[in-house]
Amino acid sequence: MEETAESTKLWCGAAAAMACLGGWRGRSAAGTGLATLVVAQLLSNGLCKQLADRPRPPKEWFPHDEADDRPDSSSFPSGHTAAAVAFTAAVVPAWPAVGAACALTAGLVALERVQSGAHYPSDVAVGAAIGLASAWLTRRTPRLILRH
Repeated sequence: MEETAESTKLWCGAAAAMACLGGWRGRSAAGTGLATLVVAQLLSNGLCKQLADRPRPPKEWFPHDEADDRPDSSSFPSGHTAAAVAFTAAVVPAWPAVGAACALTAGLVALERVQSGAHYPSDVAVGAAIGLASAWLTRRTPRLILRH
């Protein structure tokens, strides 16, 4: 799952499938999902990881080789989880059935980030919160701009 979620490939692929197969609703959900994903990546990887210099969990905690192949960046927050939750939270209102499938996949991404030794559970929880906040911001910003 990690390799597929790396660099948001999973979510870009999902957006492409939605745009091709879903008609107007699919294109709308895909566009909103990708926009929200970008906001989440900017907040989690561009801002929060630069401010927090939290080391990854100790390799000794994980009895498998996955812990040897981890990024050197800050553990806090989980950018993968932020992207997954952001994309999902943006898709759900536009296309609930596809959003449910995305939610299942986003949950698996979040679990994998802890299981692989890349993140502490709190990193994943904050990543999820950033994803939700990104979806809220993306949904509200056009209205706020038009209002002013």
